[in-house]
Amino acid sequence: MTKVALVTGVAGGIGFATAQKLINEGMAVVGMDVLDTIPKVLNGEFTYVKGDLADSQSRMNFVNTAIEKYGRIDALINVAGVAPKVRNDILDMTEDSYDFVMNINTKGTLFLTQLVANKMIELKCGTAIVNISSMSGYTSSTSRGEYCISKAGVTMITKLFADRLAEYGITVNEIRPGIIATGMTDKVKEKYDNLIENGLLPIKRWGQPEDIAKAVWSLACGELSYVTGQSLDVDGGFHIRRL
Repeated sequence: MTKVALVTGVAGGIGFATAQKLINEGMAVVGMDVLDTIPKVLNGEFTYVKGDLADSQSRMNFVNTAIEKYGRIDALINVAGVAPKVRNDILDMTEDSYDFVMNINTKGTLFLTQLVANKMIELKCGTAIVNISSMSGYTSSTSRGEYCISKAGVTMITKLFADRLAEYGITVNEIRPGIIATGMTDKVKEKYDNLIENGLLPIKRWGQPEDIAKAVWSLACGELSYVTGQSLDVDGGFHIRRL
């Protein structure tokens, strides 16, 4: 029986790489993003659903599409996330910017996870939920405070659902990416190039979306069935405190 994974933010970056990795490993993937179509082709068993993670009807349609086509959901990979449209000092952060980021990164992730978790329980088919958080969940970046707050929230979402779903054999873990080469980091490439060159990371290179995708598979495949509520730092060693 083919296992089925839901992946949000599938149109590019980490979401696209994750979907392709899961497909390569034999899973069917149902992916959601806000674009009419995704710009690159995923090779394998893939279904695309246009939708906005912040919208409850989009979330419902996403899940129903998977259930109607496959009758099961084995894994949920919460990748979709946004940065503030404008980087502002936290002293100047606007409520509109906060709501925009939180509604997708935290609220959308929370309620999609709730919806999928209930379907997994009902259908007795769930194996794993993997949330993509960020090093920003524990690292201060005062020019994008709303993003840091939103990702810290994802960490607690992970712990809460790990606790609640353990009795059903569903593991819930998160990955905290470091500096990853995606569309979100394009605007600050020169800054991070310089930081990496000057020793910010023990592993002296940018992370790639495929680095995250490999970690997702390790948590989503079901082999680590005694691991739940954990944060896996995939960050080139950024989290290590060094003198």
